[in-house]
Amino acid sequence: MNKIMWAAAALATGLAMTPVAQAALDIGEKAPDFTAPAALAGQKYDFSLSQSLAKGPVVLYFFPAAFTAGCSAEAHEFAEATDKFAALGATVIGVSTDDIETQVKFSTQACQGKFAVASDANKTVIKSYDAAMMIMPDYANRVSYVITPDRSIIYSYQSLNPAKHVTNTLAALRDWEKKTQKK
Repeated sequence: MNKIMWAAAALATGLAMTPVAQAALDIGEKAPDFTAPAALAGQKYDFSLSQSLAKGPVVLYFFPAAFTAGCSAEAHEFAEATDKFAALGATVIGVSTDDIETQVKFSTQACQGKFAVASDANKTVIKSYDAAMMIMPDYANRVSYVITPDRSIIYSYQSLNPAKHVTNTLAALRDWEKKTQKK
């Protein structure tokens, strides 16, 4: 089954089964630290969650497969919102089971060179975030997290529909920023 047919089937099945579900890790839990091969604007490097958190919050989102309709649309939406995330001091990183060479291409095309995508071909990160797709465990589920510099998960959202992941994570970051400014 090619990626586009797979994505359409997974999206239809996922939406029929669980239009909006709870994310795998709970709010308040500590985000598991990880380092993974990643690509930004076609350049390979090692992404480190702890190094990124030292600079500010991180929006970590898992997606099923690069170059599928929903995943490309979601990446494009994250790319278009990069300046809004940056204004909130946040780093965005997408993670899927695609190999690094696929992520290199995806980082320049769908991500428009504006944020990094990491390869988790061995599913180590996906397993640590309990983000495997239940119906197809070789793929990541579409799950978004907002993680604060102290590694606390302050927001999570799981839905195979890519439509609200960017809007919801931006809103969670804005709420967190308001709360931290009051202190």
